[in-house]
Amino acid sequence: MQAAALNILARVKRSPFLFPLALVAGLAMVLITETAYLQATQALDETGRISDAREHLQSLLRRTVDAESGQRGFLLTGREQYLDPYRAALDEIHASQQFLRDYYASMPTQAGTMARMNQAVDAKLSELATVMSLYREGKHDAWRELLLLDIGREKMAEIRNLSQELMAVESSRVESGRRGIYDTLLLHRIGVGAMSAVSLLALFMYLRQTRALEAEQEQRALAMARQRDELEREVVERTRQLTELAQHLQTAREDERSRLARELHDELGALLTAAKLDAARIKSRLGGNSPEAAERLAHLSETLNSGIALKRRIIEDLRPSTLSNFGLVPALEILAREFGERSQIEVINQMTPVALKPADELTAYRLVQEAFTNIAKHAQASRVELTLEEQDDGKVQVAVRDNGVGFDTSSQTRSAHGLLGMRYRVEAAGGQLSIVSAPGLGTQVSALLPVKPATTAATPA
Repeated sequence: MQAAALNILARVKRSPFLFPLALVAGLAMVLITETAYLQATQALDETGRISDAREHLQSLLRRTVDAESGQRGFLLTGREQYLDPYRAALDEIHASQQFLRDYYASMPTQAGTMARMNQAVDAKLSELATVMSLYREGKHDAWRELLLLDIGREKMAEIRNLSQELMAVESSRVESGRRGIYDTLLLHRIGVGAMSAVSLLALFMYLRQTRALEAEQEQRALAMARQRDELEREVVERTRQLTELAQHLQTAREDERSRLARELHDELGALLTAAKLDAARIKSRLGGNSPEAAERLAHLSETLNSGIALKRRIIEDLRPSTLSNFGLVPALEILAREFGERSQIEVINQMTPVALKPADELTAYRLVQEAFTNIAKHAQASRVELTLEEQDDGKVQVAVRDNGVGFDTSSQTRSAHGLLGMRYRVEAAGGQLSIVSAPGLGTQVSALLPVKPATTAATPA
């Protein structure tokens, strides 16, 4: 039984009619509420009109009695102030008659009763007025005789009976309106209860469905988080591998450059030196016998000297001997002087001796070399500042700044591969590379490299 109920509940939860059902229930509740409200307000308004009619009926009867009392007081005393209640009662009687005529205009039966009551009231008022007229004329026997007749009493009895009949009708209408209000409230109560039950059921189904959806979303979020963590670990691992590969390639490149520099220095240097010695021997043996041959030998010697200079420059580019022989600061000074002479750009050096590992010194040298190359190709600069200094945080800063055209650092260009490779090289050394530039504001390339740790002397045993 419980399994069947759960199956029915699951079907209802998956039903596409759940939301329309809740919508229909809500609309039905609004319709029932509005209908009950309109019926209740109409019944209350009708009850208010009935209450006004009852008050005017009572006022008509009461004011007729007041008019008769005022007349009696005037007849007994002859004083005009006793007619004030009489005159006030006349105004209210006429107003009540007009209201009741309009009120009962749409009710044929009650309208006839009200017409008879108005006739009785008018007759009573006429009888009162006639008596007072005879009194003022001094016809005392006539007004006493008219007063002793039963006409006034009969008219008052008729007025009371007709008033009670109309009051009974209004009381019946009040009771009918009360029952209508009770029926409306009961219908509203039943409808609101039923629609509330349907709405609560729909809300319960919706909450269950929402909870299931949230649970599914949480599972998906956890799965995505695990996948994201796995991808992040893979990215970190791939980045580490790429950094190691870049460092290995840089090391292999420098080793290959060193090998080529040694071969050029040893083999090509030996060949060029031997050729220059042979040319010198030939020149000494010819003497002055052949001017043309001497001229050719001089040209050959100059060519050999140019080849030797080219060999030295290539060797310095492949592996700067000044770096290993004299240190970083002199090597950078020579590099800056040669760059300034080739490019006709003013180079200002602000360098102090620093403590770096040999590999980091080569990284700093290559960074400056790459920066000078980019300045010569793209910067269109007239002034370059080269800075090398040790900072207080245990870092060495090497920076190259120019006053050239600059560029947008957010746009990656094809010519930025050298700086990208240098970034990997600096980061592989445990440093940080930063490039600051903007169109028209020049460029600054700087790197922070760790200071070489101080070596501790071994203590003799």
